[in-house]
Amino acid sequence: MKIFDSIPTQKPETEILEQINLPSDLRNLNQSEIPKLADELREFLLYSVGKTGGHFGAGLGVIELTLALHYKFNTPYDRIVWDVGHQTYPHKILTGRREEMENMRQSNGLAPFPVRSESEFDTFGVGHSSTSISAALGMITAAEKKNEDRHVTAVIGDGAMTAGMAYEALAHAGSIDKNLLVILNDNQMSISENIGGLRNYLARIWASKTYNRIRESGKSVLTYLPGAKEFARKAEIHAKGMVAPGSLFEELGFEYFGPVDGHDSNNLINMLDDLKHINGPRFLHVITTKGKGFAPAENDPVGFHAINKIKQEDLNTNTKPKAPSYSKIFGDWLSYKATKDEKLVAITPAMGEGSGMIEFSENFPDRYFDVAIAEQHSVSFAAGLACEGMKPVVAIYSTFLQRAYDQLIHDVALQNLDVLFALDRAGLVGLDGATHQGAFDLSFIRCIPNMIIMAPSDETSAWKMLNTGYQHEGPVAVRYPRGSGNGAKYDMTDETIEIGTSLTVLNSDEKEVIILSFGTLLKSALEAGENLNATVVDMRFIKPLDEKLISEINNVYRLIVTLEDNVTAGGAGSGVNEKLIELNSNSKILNLGLPDEFVEHGDQEQQKVLNGLDGIGVTKAIEKKLNSI
Repeated sequence: MKIFDSIPTQKPETEILEQINLPSDLRNLNQSEIPKLADELREFLLYSVGKTGGHFGAGLGVIELTLALHYKFNTPYDRIVWDVGHQTYPHKILTGRREEMENMRQSNGLAPFPVRSESEFDTFGVGHSSTSISAALGMITAAEKKNEDRHVTAVIGDGAMTAGMAYEALAHAGSIDKNLLVILNDNQMSISENIGGLRNYLARIWASKTYNRIRESGKSVLTYLPGAKEFARKAEIHAKGMVAPGSLFEELGFEYFGPVDGHDSNNLINMLDDLKHINGPRFLHVITTKGKGFAPAENDPVGFHAINKIKQEDLNTNTKPKAPSYSKIFGDWLSYKATKDEKLVAITPAMGEGSGMIEFSENFPDRYFDVAIAEQHSVSFAAGLACEGMKPVVAIYSTFLQRAYDQLIHDVALQNLDVLFALDRAGLVGLDGATHQGAFDLSFIRCIPNMIIMAPSDETSAWKMLNTGYQHEGPVAVRYPRGSGNGAKYDMTDETIEIGTSLTVLNSDEKEVIILSFGTLLKSALEAGENLNATVVDMRFIKPLDEKLISEINNVYRLIVTLEDNVTAGGAGSGVNEKLIELNSNSKILNLGLPDEFVEHGDQEQQKVLNGLDGIGVTKAIEKKLNSI
């Protein structure tokens, strides 16, 4: 295997890869050519991600597995269902999208995750984790109903296996004995040198046609001996358990094979060839190294989980320092508050790095809980802590809180428990696209009793809101966007904001237009306010709203405008509408926000423009409304 020390900035020469436009081309190769192709694919992946940015650590780790799957299975007729999608860049390259990789994550370019509308090889759309086994089970069940003789394989990572949904699917598949192959891409373990060969050897034996013919014949004989079949089954499981960690999956009804070296392409191809001829639920445990073949990523798999695209300005050491991200502000606040209150505990479902919690985890390791990809558990765990007088802070991305909605309602809000939710990546997230946009949190949280919701407009208000939420006795959500603010300074103090109050930031003597801005779109609101000589208010609270302000502006302004980076359906603007209806208002209202559709990937600022949420777009929308009334 070729090891790369840097990301190529020039398109590499890939003699074999250039011939692979579809997996059918791959299957025309001699198996001996696959290792060379793996090197070329790895180099091309490094080059393309350098051009676009994105996730590539997991993709580098599944180069050989991806080649083996497409080499042995007749895709797309045979289905491969990928989990999460971080690992699918090699899959995209091999399935007719090689030349489009330089446009990945860009507006109108390739999506960073599998998308059914993009390719027939993307059998299931995915961005959130732990869905692959359920979807694959549905596909093989449908195939059997339609008398279609196709193979279905689910590829799931060890991180995604921490979610309960994966085990629910495994239990179901095992109970109904479906002809499903599940491949665990385990990039956290390593096979020790002294037993790696033995495990590979035994795995091949267990997958071999000879072993399984003998095994099936034995089952037939033992059926006629009372208790003998069950005894033999348990004996086999325990024998395997001596050299392989597969007992759990065997108990769930799967035949377990592995662990095997995920970077030995020949062994993987031979294993898959054997497994194709075994019926029933099968579980193949594959050991990979995240970032394999790229030395910096192998040494720092967390740091190289994903990268930004390489720009010339990134190479200039004299660039002006950027404003701190909202995640950094949260991390600073967390450490600051922890020194003052020993009851504070921080929880995250595998988002510690992205949420700015590394410093806290190092300084307060006994008060930091990364529960892995288990959003539901994280929220109920926080509820249990709150019941016993602790002060839990749950750091979670907006899009992933959707997965714990029942727990948010049933376990936290219903009991009015003292839990602070720090909702990162709220609003438009940019390049990660539709699966990761934080476009719905205001809508789905606002309807929950006992919840307080705040949205800062800058770094200063973010710090104060975190203080406010922490001090409040009851459930609170502070939602803030991906990326940096406008550079406003924040003092490390305990200053809070009175709940349910707004702040007028631009006052006009004219009573023509008033813009009620929620969150970091305040910059756009101020630009529109200057253009139109309008009053602009930083609302700060989505729930409770500043009812005093709404009463004061009712029937005073010709047009009341609400602005938010959430869908308008059920969002902050809807809350203002409801209050005005209660007041029997005759005011004209314009709700500006995200449309009733899923926003695709692209640059964050570009997405604002496309959705009319930049200063010019807001100005034009208001002018259009004024002309119609």
